Amino acid sequence: MGLDIKFPIGLMFAIFGMILTIFGLATNGDEMYVLSLNSNINLWSGIFMLVFGGFMLIASLITKKAKN
Repeated sequence: MGLDIKFPIGLMFAIFGMILTIFGLATNGDEMYVLSLNSNINLWSGIFMLVFGGFMLIASLITKKAKN
Protein backbone atom coordinates (compact mmCIF):
# COMPACT_ATOMS: atom_id res chain seq x y z
CA MET A 1 0.00 0.00 0.00
CA GLY A 2 1.66 3.21 -1.14
CA LEU A 3 -0.65 5.71 0.55
CA ASP A 4 1.23 7.95 2.99
CA ILE A 5 -0.86 10.73 4.53
CA LYS A 6 1.74 11.96 7.01
CA PHE A 7 3.03 14.68 4.68
CA PRO A 8 -0.32 16.37 3.85
CA ILE A 9 -1.49 16.15 7.46
CA GLY A 10 1.82 17.56 8.72
CA LEU A 11 1.64 20.39 6.19
CA MET A 12 -1.96 21.20 7.14
CA PHE A 13 -1.18 21.28 10.86
CA ALA A 14 1.95 23.37 10.28
CA ILE A 15 0.05 25.95 8.22
CA PHE A 16 -2.87 26.16 10.66
CA GLY A 17 -0.40 26.30 13.56
CA MET A 18 1.42 29.22 11.97
CA ILE A 19 -1.85 31.09 11.45
CA LEU A 20 -2.98 30.51 15.04
CA THR A 21 0.42 31.40 16.49
CA ILE A 22 0.55 34.67 14.56
CA PHE A 23 -3.02 35.48 15.59
CA GLY A 24 -2.21 34.65 19.22
CA LEU A 25 0.85 36.90 19.16
CA ALA A 26 -1.11 39.73 17.52
CA THR A 27 -3.91 39.57 20.11
CA ASN A 28 -1.70 39.04 23.15
CA GLY A 29 -3.10 40.95 26.13
CA ASP A 30 -6.54 41.33 24.58
CA GLU A 31 -9.65 41.28 26.74
CA MET A 32 -11.11 38.27 24.94
CA TYR A 33 -8.82 35.96 26.96
CA VAL A 34 -10.51 36.83 30.27
CA LEU A 35 -13.01 34.00 29.85
CA SER A 36 -10.23 31.47 29.27
CA LEU A 37 -8.57 32.27 32.62
CA ASN A 38 -6.28 34.86 30.97
CA SER A 39 -4.61 32.15 28.94
CA ASN A 40 -3.83 32.92 25.30
CA ILE A 41 -5.38 29.73 23.96
CA ASN A 42 -4.76 30.70 20.34
CA LEU A 43 -1.03 31.03 20.95
CA TRP A 44 -0.74 27.76 22.87
CA SER A 45 -2.84 25.71 20.46
CA GLY A 46 -0.91 27.22 17.53
CA ILE A 47 2.41 26.22 19.09
CA PHE A 48 1.19 22.68 19.75
CA MET A 49 -0.15 22.40 16.20
CA LEU A 50 3.22 23.58 14.84
CA VAL A 51 5.05 20.98 16.92
CA PHE A 52 2.69 18.20 15.81
CA GLY A 53 2.91 19.30 12.17
CA GLY A 54 6.70 19.34 12.36
CA PHE A 55 6.70 15.87 13.91
CA MET A 56 4.49 14.54 11.10
CA LEU A 57 6.67 16.14 8.42
CA ILE A 58 9.84 14.70 9.96
CA ALA A 59 8.21 11.26 10.24
CA SER A 60 7.21 11.50 6.59
CA LEU A 61 10.77 12.32 5.54
CA ILE A 62 12.21 9.49 7.63
CA THR A 63 9.73 7.03 6.13
CA LYS A 64 10.49 8.28 2.64
CA LYS A 65 14.26 7.87 3.13
CA ALA A 66 13.80 4.41 4.66
CA LYS A 67 11.96 3.20 1.55
CA ASN A 68 14.79 4.31 -0.77
